[in-house]
Amino acid sequence: MIYPSIDQLLQQVKSKYALAIAAAKRGRQLRNGAKPMVECSSRKEVTVAFHEINEGKIEIELPPCSSRASK
Repeated sequence: MIYPSIDQLLQQVKSKYALAIAAAKRGRQLRNGAKPMVECSSRKEVTVAFHEINEGKIEIELPPCSSRASK
């Protein structure tokens, strides 16, 4: 079974899209030398990012909603 589960992660983030973007960005930060904020048995950056998100160590800021003008 995958840990943390998608259901657990979605309690921290409002959408699967935001979760994927946040994990990818944090994974890149980890690959570029950032220190992990949690202990994790995996060495894969995105997996570590998922653990950080699940434990609430990462704050995810969503851009404000923009309204499109109708033509």
